[in-house]
Amino acid sequence: MYIKTLTVSELNGYIKKLVDNDFILGNSNVKGEISNFKLHSSGHIYFSIKDEYSKINCVMFRSSAKNLKFMPENGMKVVVKGRVSVYEKDGAYQVYCNDIEPDGVGELYMAFEKLKSKLQNQGLFEVTHKKKIPSYARKIGVITSPTGAAVRDIINVAKRRNSTTELLIYPVLVQGMNASESIIKAIEYLNKVNDIDIIILARGGGSIEELWCFNDEKLAYSIYNSKKVIITGVGHETDYTIADFVSDRRAPTPSAAAELAVFNLEDLQSKVISYKNNLNNLIDFILKEKRNSLELLKRSLDVNSPYSYIVNEYNNIDRLKELMNIKIRTRLEKEKEKLIKANSLLTAHNPMNILNKGYAIIENEKIGVVNTIQNLRKLDKVKITLKDGSEEFYLNIKN
Repeated sequence: MYIKTLTVSELNGYIKKLVDNDFILGNSNVKGEISNFKLHSSGHIYFSIKDEYSKINCVMFRSSAKNLKFMPENGMKVVVKGRVSVYEKDGAYQVYCNDIEPDGVGELYMAFEKLKSKLQNQGLFEVTHKKKIPSYARKIGVITSPTGAAVRDIINVAKRRNSTTELLIYPVLVQGMNASESIIKAIEYLNKVNDIDIIILARGGGSIEELWCFNDEKLAYSIYNSKKVIITGVGHETDYTIADFVSDRRAPTPSAAAELAVFNLEDLQSKVISYKNNLNNLIDFILKEKRNSLELLKRSLDVNSPYSYIVNEYNNIDRLKELMNIKIRTRLEKEKEKLIKANSLLTAHNPMNILNKGYAIIENEKIGVVNTIQNLRKLDKVKITLKDGSEEFYLNIKN
């Protein structure tokens, strides 16, 4: 009988084909405990699952890993879904995972997804219904277990960020049958405390069973109807509950919830100092601008003021007065010269001046100046004017 000799690669390839063509191995659900868990920087996940007798390697590619609803951890009991195949290079078979679920909580996940879908359709998760977180909360109500790590983390963060912020701790059950009712009563009570600005609902990490009280429908409506802002910090970063979806803000951890709720006093003081300096600088700038503006207005007023105008007009009046006096004096001088010339001319042609030379003026009241002997012979009475005066004379002139 002839037996073909196979290479190692051929043998591994043959086994891989057998495994890949097996229907059961192609669609397997395998349960066990996670060990050697590694999240690679590429996004792929490598781990093993084991029970008390055996172990098998698993790999989940990034495309499937990004859809996980939780982050697997070492020691966690899970059910992996996928296919079994052979990695030819090493000749090892492993499970190529499409999904991972915590073992024994499949029904809880179904109930969670069902309630989530119902409340989402009713609009309880809408962003428009979420209240704005106050920037400067003075008093914060904290709903959590009084003995857990969550309350200590919140207190430590609050003291570090702002020691003046007051915390009102309302102790509640955070797991078990009566936990949801306990939390609802706490929300109702803190809503009646007038000076509370924010409510923190917090709990440390745990399994889905331990966090199940935060997936209660009545609690969801209590959070939705709260008049106070509610921040949830339930579990670890990968844990999501119905309470997180309904709340006004979901924080990944209790400490992160405190970071959101408690404002940093040192930062606020720095801001106040910065605002004060900016305000002082702005005031100084405005005052300087206003002062400059007033100076310009004052200069403009000084230039255009009635007083300055009047003073300047006084100078103008004095100048006009002086100019008028000069013109009057000039005119008077000119007129005086004209008068002197006229007087000289008049004096030169004054007939009275001829009298000084021995001449006389003979007048008659009827004919006036007598300037011919013929007329003189006809007269009986004449007035003779000489240089020293006039006198009438009677004539007795014969032909």
